[in-house]
Amino acid sequence: MAAPLAGKQLDKKGVGMKSTTYRVSLYCLSLLLLTIVAPASRLCAAEGGDPVDKHDGSWGSLQKMPVPAWFDDGKIGIFIHWGPYSAIGYHKVGRGYAEHVPKMIYRDPKHYYPYLKERWGAHPPEFGYKDIIPEFRAENWDPGAWARLFKEVGATYVVLTAEHHDGWANWDSDLTPWNAVDKGPKRDLVGDLGKAVRKQGLKYAPSYHRERHTGFFAKAQFAVHSEPMPHIAEEIKRFPEAAMLYGPEFSYNKAFVDDYVARWQEIQEKYHPDMLWMDDFPIYTRDGNNVRKGTARPEIKYFDDQLRAMITGFMNHGAARGQAVYVNNKGGNRNWPDGVGCLEKDNLKLKVIGPKWQSCTTFGTSFGYLKGDTYKSIEGVIHEMIEVISRNGNFLINIGPKADGTIPEPQVERLRAMGDWLAINGDAIYGSRYWKACDQESEHLAFTTKGNTLYAIKLEKPTATFVITDTTGWNAGQVKSVKLLGSDADVSWKMMPAGLQITPPAELGKSMYAWSFEIVTDQEQHHANVIQKDAAKALKGTKRVDLDGRDRRTGQKKD
Repeated sequence: MAAPLAGKQLDKKGVGMKSTTYRVSLYCLSLLLLTIVAPASRLCAAEGGDPVDKHDGSWGSLQKMPVPAWFDDGKIGIFIHWGPYSAIGYHKVGRGYAEHVPKMIYRDPKHYYPYLKERWGAHPPEFGYKDIIPEFRAENWDPGAWARLFKEVGATYVVLTAEHHDGWANWDSDLTPWNAVDKGPKRDLVGDLGKAVRKQGLKYAPSYHRERHTGFFAKAQFAVHSEPMPHIAEEIKRFPEAAMLYGPEFSYNKAFVDDYVARWQEIQEKYHPDMLWMDDFPIYTRDGNNVRKGTARPEIKYFDDQLRAMITGFMNHGAARGQAVYVNNKGGNRNWPDGVGCLEKDNLKLKVIGPKWQSCTTFGTSFGYLKGDTYKSIEGVIHEMIEVISRNGNFLINIGPKADGTIPEPQVERLRAMGDWLAINGDAIYGSRYWKACDQESEHLAFTTKGNTLYAIKLEKPTATFVITDTTGWNAGQVKSVKLLGSDADVSWKMMPAGLQITPPAELGKSMYAWSFEIVTDQEQHHANVIQKDAAKALKGTKRVDLDGRDRRTGQKKD
């Protein structure tokens, strides 16, 4: 049912939209067929599971999508922000989202023009973002080595930026000349990494961030209709091919929307992603729109309708292949109705057990490579991972490789530390579910469960006896054994009126930063009914961070 993709037909000196129109028409037809043509309401079984319901194109149907076992059990993902912005590796204040600097060059010329002049000898319109792309070469990149590292450190899935807000395609695209095969690295980054990580048995998702592209190089960032910033317009005038990088549309018109879905369709057909990862859509609540509350200008209504069809097509495409696929639902103002995919925000830390969610988390302050970035401590990273998972979340930890394909050493160090911890404590993480309580502040504990086993993870060195207060009322017969993962020493325990009392052994074993006590009981420990199902309530009290990583209340960059 896929739209056939012919050989590259772009007019590389123009915007190339004529050839795109043909593919978009076939794409729309394929979506229509996927949505309405199937003799039964069930498609083939997905990856050892039950038959998958076919989605009918409505949000109501998509709200019934199950959480795939690979996602719910896998817990740990690697996010990768890598593109031409990696060749810059700079931010005005030395911290923050360096992958946004391509737009900041033009929005803050007072600072960035002198910087470009000093580093490259020129600045816009003579020299702009397009001219930095040749420095994104990936000359030292070994996708097999990346994949082995990800496997070794305990990741179960990988998300690589296929296209960020800058319009650059990291895949072998027939829809734009600004892609990694025709320029820069001169190789299919999305395809090569996908082969490598799947060889290691990992799931794979090229992420898609084009929803903000119309305003990235435009005067108004979050407007239905805008126009290019003056020096962007001048660059396009001097070098017409640049239109396909910086635009070609600076509005959410039909041409942009149709190209948007066509690019995703190309990714879907070439690489068969396990997840459709999209960034948040600020236009849904800007410039007269409040889409999820029923207010949308015609252009954004069309966009939302096409996105619903695109998600439907992706889910049905996966089901037809027997592939258990999933979607994310990004932002404090969620893109889609609650229940369509997992809840997600940057560096998200829920205080409660929420509906299935994911934190796309940075080691430092930037997602893209930032020279001299300030990094979180190893202990802080491991504690954040544990707390996310104890609250029904997945930990999607981000790396920002350099332009040559090497990963900065502080990031590798933290990945390795995660892997070392997971090698000892993985039983408390992989395949786990939340308990009736996610933490106990008085003893700095986090909890996970697996069947009849409760894991009490101590986030500070266990040197003294402690009590798990939420086991009040248990009797000694309910507890079968208690042991410390990574240690052969016996653990002393007894039931007290206040709850299960554990006395750690003197020899704590090989674990560092956090210690997992495995408590085997006589009954199921997962309490499914304690979840906070209301996403808005679950998000209450989490950090209010804007689209560039700044705290909205203070204006300061946040870790």
